[in-house]
Amino acid sequence: MGKAEKKEEKRYKFETLVIAVCVAMAFGFMVGAAFTVYKLDSSTPVTRMPPASSGVAANLNSEKISRISMLKKVVEKNPEDGKTWVELGNLYFDTAQHAEAIDAYSRALDIDPNNANVLTDLGVMYRRSGNSEKAVEMFDRAIVVDPKHETSRFNKGIVLLHDIKDEKGAMAAWRGLLEVNPLAMAPGGQTVDELIRHFESREKK
Repeated sequence: MGKAEKKEEKRYKFETLVIAVCVAMAFGFMVGAAFTVYKLDSSTPVTRMPPASSGVAANLNSEKISRISMLKKVVEKNPEDGKTWVELGNLYFDTAQHAEAIDAYSRALDIDPNNANVLTDLGVMYRRSGNSEKAVEMFDRAIVVDPKHETSRFNKGIVLLHDIKDEKGAMAAWRGLLEVNPLAMAPGGQTVDELIRHFESREKK
């Protein structure tokens, strides 16, 4: 795995952590400063970084804005450059420009429709834009492309449970994840199996 792929994978892991923290809080679990996400191609734990100072954050944002401006010129000259569309989408993602990220990821998928990671990030952007049904659709597409894609399976469960209020659908999504990886982990160190059992025991009460 090259440096670009490792960097991309780390970003997807971090986003899964962000999208999942709401459900951990709802369960009443104690969420600490560090989270472990379930294994993808690597077992490296992902930790939350302390918040940057306002000056550092401003500098980082300025750098990303400059990079966005440059990449927009690149895709204007070569709209079939899928990798640049993905990078542009990632930068829009990181700067909370949801509509722009959706457009960039969609353009990337027009070129390469079988990128499960891009489909997953697109789903997250749809969720942040308030379109949970479309988010689930993107996660489902990612699962079709890569049945072993754990992030999309976990995020699908989160959106079904937290946004759509489809608990049975969420449990089905997570059971599918356990078929891929029986040791899949959720934020706070709980296994996905423990989350499922938590809801099953609640239903019996």
